[in-house]
Amino acid sequence: MTDTNSVSIETTGDEGFTGNIRLIYILYLVGIVLPLVGLVGLIFAYVKKGDAPEWAKTHYRFLIRTFWIYILYIVVGSITSMIIIGWFILLAALVWFIIRMVKGLNGLRTGAPHPNPTGWMI
Repeated sequence: MTDTNSVSIETTGDEGFTGNIRLIYILYLVGIVLPLVGLVGLIFAYVKKGDAPEWAKTHYRFLIRTFWIYILYIVVGSITSMIIIGWFILLAALVWFIIRMVKGLNGLRTGAPHPNPTGWMI
């Protein structure tokens, strides 16, 4: 007898990629406090993107680009921190990074490709 209240979830075999991508997002967020953890996430993204389906490649591309853009902002903010503007750049970079990670995690829940993996904005 079939239960009318049960929900059928169709899987595509991509659950492993969803878990890997989620792990990288979390590693990046932990990397705010422990920078080497973020670097591990970057290496993991480079290793896993090769055999990923197309929707997952957009998330990997987004994660890799976010890491390098964030590093660029950190370098510029650090260099200009001798003048007051650098501290604002560092703060803006941190907020930008956190928002991108949260939006990426929310987009990952749907299993859809990232809408703009090559963009610089939030």
